[in-house]
Amino acid sequence: SYGNMWGTLGTVVRSIRPYQSSEQYLYAMKEDLAEWLKELYDLDIEVGTFLEVLETGTVLCSHANNITHVAREFARACPGVACHLHLPAAGVACNVTAQPGTFQARDNVSNFIQWCRKEMDIKDVLMFETEDLVLRKNEKNFVLCLLELARRAARFGMRAPTLVQMEEEIEEELRQELDLPPADTSLPQPPREPRDLHNLDQMVQHLVSRCTCPVQFPMIKISEGKYRVGDSDTLIFVRILREHVMVRVGGGWDTLEHYLDKHDPC
Repeated sequence: SYGNMWGTLGTVVRSIRPYQSSEQYLYAMKEDLAEWLKELYDLDIEVGTFLEVLETGTVLCSHANNITHVAREFARACPGVACHLHLPAAGVACNVTAQPGTFQARDNVSNFIQWCRKEMDIKDVLMFETEDLVLRKNEKNFVLCLLELARRAARFGMRAPTLVQMEEEIEEELRQELDLPPADTSLPQPPREPRDLHNLDQMVQHLVSRCTCPVQFPMIKISEGKYRVGDSDTLIFVRILREHVMVRVGGGWDTLEHYLDKHDPC
């Protein structure tokens, strides 16, 4: 529940202040992925240990093998739909005793990367390289790759992180507006947790109110979680993810704070 969230927002904002707003959306995504992996595999993982837990590639490889297993089950249960999807056919070899930074760890991560490309057809723009994870060279690409993998695996029944569930809700909302038929998800969808949007507008107005321009940057609520911004007719979808106010932008996400930093003149 976000009931007492408004009172705690001040402390939350202070606690995440050390992150520049541009790093904030990365933090929010890592937090979401960590919580999801924790629930999925009963892992001891959180946002602060995210890269540490994954850097040997062991968890990544077993995740890949689990996705392949889910895909096989799906193909057996729904052959009609499976033939239209790009399903992974092979798993991945893994050295489960690999230590951080070693050749074996690099080998595991490299196997996972090849699997993402070949079996899951993830495009280069959303891929990362071994050293991005092992040497922490490009955390962002690693996080975006995991999120894209989760999106694709959700199509054949894998449980998805909250951000991906929110994306699906927004897609559905857009389809209803345009009177399009519902997505051909032949899968029985797991019941979605109802989103509490009650405090969302207050949080949005709080962030917008920091604008010091002579004419305040406008953000007008059109409906729950949907706003018109700036002088344009741009419509954006906004959701709460734990203590972050997230904006759906293009094919990805941003925090509202970073979005305002980029779009609000002051």
